Amino acid sequence: MQTPPLDPDIADIAASGIVLTSYDKEHLATYLRLLDAHAEGADWREVARVVLQLDPEHESDRVRKAFDSHLARAKWMTEHGYRHLLRGGASAA
Repeated sequence: MQTPPLDPDIADIAASGIVLTSYDKEHLATYLRLLDAHAEGADWREVARVVLQLDPEHESDRVRKAFDSHLARAKWMTEHGYRHLLRGGASAA
């Protein structure tokens, strides 16, 4: 498995569905950082700025949707997606 980029581009909406995607693999560190921040009770706006590198002051609705979808995907990874990682699988999506 190739090493994912340190700061990959963030989509407006995270990957979704029941299949691990290449986007998921690229964003593993992002997902972990989101989960850590969530566990610490960090404010979503600060997390969006630091982790997602998005500005919630200028595009609040878009950034909130991006934050929510990436956090949801991060949680999915802890419940289901990790199994795909263990098997070494990812779709091309």
